[in-house]
Amino acid sequence: MKAVVFDQVGDPEQVLYLADLPVPRISKNEVLVKMVAASINPGDFLFIRNLYPDPKKPAFPAQVGGNHGAGIIVETGPDSSLAPGALVAFSYYNTWAEYATVPEEWLIPLPDLLAPEKAGQLVNAITAYDLVEMSGVRETDWLVITAGNAAVSTMAAQFASAKGINVITFVRSRNPAIPLEKMGCAAVIELTAFDGDTRKIIGEITGGQGISGVIDNVGGPLTAALIRSLNFGGKVIINGGMSDENYNLHNFDILLNGVQITPYVYRYFFAPPARGDKAYLDKMLAVYSRKDFIVPVAGLHALSGFRKAVHSTLYQSGGGKHLFSFT
Repeated sequence: MKAVVFDQVGDPEQVLYLADLPVPRISKNEVLVKMVAASINPGDFLFIRNLYPDPKKPAFPAQVGGNHGAGIIVETGPDSSLAPGALVAFSYYNTWAEYATVPEEWLIPLPDLLAPEKAGQLVNAITAYDLVEMSGVRETDWLVITAGNAAVSTMAAQFASAKGINVITFVRSRNPAIPLEKMGCAAVIELTAFDGDTRKIIGEITGGQGISGVIDNVGGPLTAALIRSLNFGGKVIINGGMSDENYNLHNFDILLNGVQITPYVYRYFFAPPARGDKAYLDKMLAVYSRKDFIVPVAGLHALSGFRKAVHSTLYQSGGGKHLFSFT
């Protein structure tokens, strides 16, 4: 089978290469998945650079890249509860290959008709859904999302809108390929054209209602301004740090406004889905599977085109996700 692999830690553009490997054989409690789609994420590059904590470490030689994707089950063990032909997604290892063996407990069954580009990005959908739930923002209240053109941000806006939450999104600049208003954003603020008072413009947009939560993927001075703009008891969920800049706050900015600041770590990073998660995931999938739920795709790539796919993911800003496609 074809696979994108690496033999040493380093810059993804330098250490990745295309290889021919044997189709892996399943061990006890594993299934063999024929890949359909695999997303290419910034986090995958952290794995290649060996920056993840234990036990998420590469094993050499020929460590297959990629940690997230979806495929069709083609072989199971005798005691499996899943059948060949089922569409599943997973966050584990070795997704940048034509086949992968995965412990069954890590698999998430998907609707059979879910589009491959959605199936291959389930990690982002789960993240986005979690972020909205963690924000605690209620129906008719206002939520701010930064890095509005990013895949997780556009999904979070749609999940929030489906709950009746009003969304303000901040973007560096508008991207014609990302229809933010159709993706649930009530207001879009372009930072390249904005040099005003954050609290003031939020007050104008919300009619004085203010904001109850922030999903922040950027950091920097804007984060501090948004924290100071929160209603009493508001929450900030930290999901990324695209900005290299720090920000300054006084304790009273947090204490006197009852602000809660919480980091988000992907729920299936260290542990597989729990049995009790099914209802939660089904609720998310019911929204994600809708035809009007928009998931922009910047590019579908064969494994042989991995150099372009990796470079585009490293240096492209917004515009959808790049994925390896096996169909």
